[in-house]
Amino acid sequence: MGILDTAIARARARLGADSETPADQGFLAWTYHPDMAGHVTAQSSGGVAGRVTLTKIGIRRPILWSNVWIGLAGLDAGASLANCYLGTYDEAGVRRGVTPDISSSLMSGAVAKPLALASPFVAQPGWYWIAMLLNGSWTTNSLTFKCSGAGISVNAKLSPPNLKYSNMLTGQASLPTSLDLTQQTTTIISTGWASQWYGVD
Repeated sequence: MGILDTAIARARARLGADSETPADQGFLAWTYHPDMAGHVTAQSSGGVAGRVTLTKIGIRRPILWSNVWIGLAGLDAGASLANCYLGTYDEAGVRRGVTPDISSSLMSGAVAKPLALASPFVAQPGWYWIAMLLNGSWTTNSLTFKCSGAGISVNAKLSPPNLKYSNMLTGQASLPTSLDLTQQTTTIISTGWASQWYGVD
């Protein structure tokens, strides 16, 4: 074994088999490593407003879920936002948590930021969907979120109700208390919308 191999072996022993876990950055879970959020995703207000966007996330152990983190990449000072929310849904489509209106949080601080659920909840292991609902008007490519840039191929071999990135419903002013996940569709995600990075703590 060479010097480099020895150093790598020692690092692996010190860090464990998987050093790229959410816990390494103080998170309980995330949709994917934030290093992969190297793109920004944007949609027109006409294309997104009132639609529920869903991003799948796995929870591997029981956690107290208090916040959803987003990477707010770009601001639109001229935007007019109202009735914007993040929420969490379980595999049965039941809403388990929801934020207050986050419109003001989307108008400042283009950084990674936590947005608190109105009531934290204990999430048992399983699949969940983080829902984003935006309403109002903004300039396309101004209000943007950090994302993976993944397109429609992320749903390869998946079908409703198990799509990784999806959208559903129109004309929503709030996140429903339940969703019929069999109605997932992909009408607005081919350009990468729904591949936003989310963290959980």
